[in-house]
Order: sequence, then structure tokens, then C-alpha cells
Amino acid sequence: TGGTGMIGRALTDFLRTGGHAVRWVTRRPDPARGDIGWDPARGTIDAAALAGCDAIVHLAGASVGERWTPAHKRAIRESREQGTRTIARAIAALAPAPRVFVSASAIGIYGDTGDTLVDEGAPAANDFLGEVAQLWERETAPARDAGVRTCIARIGVVLSAGGGALAKMLPAFRAGVGGPLGGGRQWMSWISLDDVIGALQQLLLDDECVGAYNLVAPNAVTNADFVATLGAVLRRPAVLPVPALALTTLFGEMATHTILTGQRVQPARLAGTSFVHEHPRLEDALRFELGRLR
Repeated sequence: TGGTGMIGRALTDFLRTGGHAVRWVTRRPDPARGDIGWDPARGTIDAAALAGCDAIVHLAGASVGERWTPAHKRAIRESREQGTRTIARAIAALAPAPRVFVSASAIGIYGDTGDTLVDEGAPAANDFLGEVAQLWERETAPARDAGVRTCIARIGVVLSAGGGALAKMLPAFRAGVGGPLGGGRQWMSWISLDDVIGALQQLLLDDECVGAYNLVAPNAVTNADFVATLGAVLRRPAVLPVPALALTTLFGEMATHTILTGQRVQPARLAGTSFVHEHPRLEDALRFELGRLR
């Protein structure tokens, strides 16, 4: 699920290059493409088409990166809760069952951690994103209870020149008007797109992987350090701060709980596997990603 998204497309291309057959689960299936139909809001899915799948990756969910109207907050919550419930129950009913189920989550589950470095053992926050992530993860239970190896990928800020937060920042920074957001002290636990794909592959293929894993680089940075590094890579000034008031005026509650707060997260459980980050340092990751645009 979520095959048309930034991570989904990259994972699809990567797996197909390795010789795997990949099918998308979508609300508007294209028979010529071999898609599998589902309707998470109604809890329906073409379960027969899932038969014989070795692995199922669940990435779908409404975007968090836009203004949180009451309707959109409901969509954020329900898309994750209903979608995960639908796919997990379908998996539990399959015979034979898939070998593994990998379901996305987010490091927003930890809330604003301040300067505290947290790992997968940290408690979930009681704010909106923390509660959504708990619901999201809880709905994987039917697959796990049916004996399917289940992994939860708590994904950080993914760096891609083709989408996500970095792509939104680039125009301002290229124009020389980028700078720290709010005070710039909030932590950013980032990861390159290639490392997200590599980590998901690890969860898919490593039979020892079970439970929650933080998909982040081992070196989180503050927002001020992030924008300074991005400015240096682009050879542009990055000193014009964006006041917190401007961000909350523009984006409302979303800015308060995402842009102006952060998580300082370490990939403790991922470090205990054979996975090796290709881009553990921010400057190297940015140079690699921005090099794709040349």
C-alpha cells in the first residue's frame, strides 16, 4: 500500500531491480498493472489477490504535512487506523500466510523529546501524533497474533530531492532566503531515501527482525544545524530565520506539533542488525540527494 508515494515508488523500483514481483494495493486498481483493489474506509480488500504474496508492506496514510483542519486530522487518524486494520485482518485470514508484514509508523510517536536522546523503548506521547501512531501500530495485531512476523518501521524525516520536506525547502534555500525555523533548537531525526529503502529491505529479509524499529540516521541534528548544512551544500546563505508566529499563522496546529517541535531519536534496534547506513552524515546525504538533480 502507498505504492504511489515517495517511499513506495522508490521501494517498488528497488525491489523490481532485484528480481522481485511487486503489486500495488490501491483504491483505484489498474488491471493492466496488476494492482490489488481495496477500500480502507469500508474495510474491504481483494483478499483473493493477496494469496501467494511472500511479504506485504503497508505505507499508506493521509499526509501530515499540511494544515490540520478538523476534517484533515480525522483523515490522518482514520486512514492509518482503518487502513492498517483492513490489511492486517486480511493477512490473518490468508492461508498460506505471508512470511512477513512490514507496517509504517513514525517517530512522531515520541512527541517532543527536547534534547533527550530516545530509542524504541521510549514511551509514546499523549499528543495528537503520539495517539495516532499508537492506534496505527496497535492495528497490526491481527497479523502478529496469526503468527506472521510483523515489523513496524518508525520513519523519521526522509531526505529526497524529489519530495517531502527537503523538496519543499529547496526553492527558498536556492534563492538565498532560507534559515532556521522558529528558534532552530528543535531536533531533526533524518534519514536518506536510500537508507529508508535499505532498512525496509532489512526488515523484509531478516527473519530475526520483529517489532518496532526507528528508521533514522545515527546522527540527528538541530534545525539550525540542518539549515546551515543545507546552505553550505547549496553555497547559499541560510541565515534568515522564520519566526514561530509566522509558521503557526500559516500552518496552525500542524506547525506547533511538527515544524516547531522535534525528536532526537537513535536507531538502536536497527544498529543491532547487519544493516549499514549508506549516508550516516547529513552533509554526505544532502550532497548525494542533491546530486540526483544535476
